Amino acid sequence: MVSTYIPIQHPTTKSKPAKDAVSVRRHAQAKRMISTKNLNTDLWLQYRQSGVGSSDASTAAGINPFKSQLELWLEKTGRMVPTQPKMTEDSPLTWGTILEPIVAEQYAKRTENKVRRVNAILQHSEHTWMLANLDREVVACEAVQILECKTAGVHSAKHWKQGVPDYIKLQVMHQLAVTGFEAADVAVLIGGQKLEIHRIHRDEVLIERLIELEQRFWQHVQDDTPPPLDASDSCDQALRVLYPEDNDKTVDLNDDAFANVTFTELLEIRRQLSFLKEQESLLKHRLQERMGEHSHARLIQGAVSWKQTKAVNRLDTQRLKVEQPELYERYLKQSPGPRRFQIHPNN
Repeated sequence: MVSTYIPIQHPTTKSKPAKDAVSVRRHAQAKRMISTKNLNTDLWLQYRQSGVGSSDASTAAGINPFKSQLELWLEKTGRMVPTQPKMTEDSPLTWGTILEPIVAEQYAKRTENKVRRVNAILQHSEHTWMLANLDREVVACEAVQILECKTAGVHSAKHWKQGVPDYIKLQVMHQLAVTGFEAADVAVLIGGQKLEIHRIHRDEVLIERLIELEQRFWQHVQDDTPPPLDASDSCDQALRVLYPEDNDKTVDLNDDAFANVTFTELLEIRRQLSFLKEQESLLKHRLQERMGEHSHARLIQGAVSWKQTKAVNRLDTQRLKVEQPELYERYLKQSPGPRRFQIHPNN
């Protein structure tokens, strides 16, 4: 996978082929599945459910740090509705949508490449379950054909220190696979103040592997069988959606070799964690004793701080319940309790 950083102060040299050649290569091998120009959100989500989109690629391949295969499987099988933030709420998705046209405009100005919207869901000509939505198409340029617009806030900027994150690279490689195009630019606005442009070239070996992984995931959707689990919070939440309630019955797993090996390994991990937690506390206490009343300490390999936090105002619910029981009951809201996982070793 090749990702080349293109400094924005050095515009790329344009190469304009003949108009007929440009028309022929528009969307290349991709089919226009449906126009999105007047498509409402509900219908758009229905069409997205019919395949693996470019934003699903890294999740389907199992390398998305923010979303598990199980969560995506729940969405594709209709068991879970993808979260769609309101445009009046603050969220990375909301601001990404708002800033997308600004990023595209600045990209066009700084590279002198002309871009246009692609108001359609595109579909791979052979692997019909592979879908793609392009932020922009780069017009009349042999060097690059796709523009992917991104925004990185304060917390996500760290993922861009080494260039385009792998999960974004797979998103773009999926787009190149669907369209048959040769290259894409990723324009990312970092911290609302810095625009970076990265070039990603088509990688046939990676595309072949990506299609294999996505097809394996999509088979799970078609067979209605859950994909492999992982250790992410997303997987934890997905399991709670899949199995929200217990039936107060006991399942006998004595003859389940896999379950018993897993339980034995879990007991050993818990034992190690308990020991390491004790060691961590001891080492922390030793440093605190050395610091005394000092707020900060410098050491050869770094620094530590031990500071008083700001006072926090909390509602005294117990006092409110005693002194104002009617008011307490009026604002009392019952929420379903989550399923709690606990282990009970025989010894």
